[in-house]
Amino acid sequence: MADQDTPSKRRRRDHSPELKRKLVRQCLLPGASVSSIAMAHGINANLLFKWRREHREAEAAGAGAAQAASPLLLPIMLASATPNDAAVSSPPVPMPCATRTAGSIELDFAGARLRLRGAVDQDSLVALLTALRSLA
Repeated sequence: MADQDTPSKRRRRDHSPELKRKLVRQCLLPGASVSSIAMAHGINANLLFKWRREHREAEAAGAGAAQAASPLLLPIMLASATPNDAAVSSPPVPMPCATRTAGSIELDFAGARLRLRGAVDQDSLVALLTALRSLA
């Protein structure tokens, strides 16, 4: 059993918010070593890393709340649409067809074999078949 003279639990050190802010500010300086700052103040480096992470999360949450509270307003200019604008506009650009997959077509015709490989457009194929039909 435990002696009456020995404490039953070891208490955690309670660090003031001012000390935490001071050490975190030191850690955020360029070239600062979190480990050496922690060692100089007699605290565990992991604790200082935790304070630094909490500081960054609090700043991010504050920045997000500030952005949500004040929306960004940008100036805009409206141009009136006149009939001349419609006539001057460029003609619609045809959209490319869906991507074609490579394939092959083989035709045995009049003792010869015609083999088409790759993507063949419809117009070329129709012209080729029409020419073959006229030869038959």
